[in-house]
Amino acid sequence: MIRDYLEIGTIVGTHGIKGELRVNPACDGPLFFRGFKTLYYDHRGERPVRVLAARAHKSLALLTLEGVDSLALAQAMRGRRLYFRRADAKLAQGQYFVAELLGCRVYDADNPALCYGEISNVSSAGRANDVWHIKPSAGPELLIPVIPDVVKEVDIEAGRIAITPLNGLFEPVEIT
Repeated sequence: MIRDYLEIGTIVGTHGIKGELRVNPACDGPLFFRGFKTLYYDHRGERPVRVLAARAHKSLALLTLEGVDSLALAQAMRGRRLYFRRADAKLAQGQYFVAELLGCRVYDADNPALCYGEISNVSSAGRANDVWHIKPSAGPELLIPVIPDVVKEVDIEAGRIAITPLNGLFEPVEIT
């Protein structure tokens, strides 16, 4: 489902004494922050804040936000979530925000009446493809590799994904 505002990260602490914030990314990584001039303190976009500087530091983003110019102000921000406006982010064809994939229903491409469940999580497999976690209405979680042989159609607006499972992907394996 398309959302206008998505979480970009959570403020986890301060860096230095001039109000710089340490932010744990809820996105691809700390470099993603550099593409934004404005972030938001709420998921409706009603409380914008100007980004004065953004840089990566290990796995965190370091941000300087307008109005946060002291250690005391920065410390008061700890735990606050930050959001970005989807229209401000550029995605390549075939890429999706995890927050928009969560809750999408996964159907069989050959039998659209067969629903496997909803996407409940996305795991990154490093340099390999991502893995979608599917929570069925009953039974154990299903895992599918996000590869063209499996994922046939993604319609985020409709909250619907069509897949063709690889042979044996959802069948139990007998271990002897």
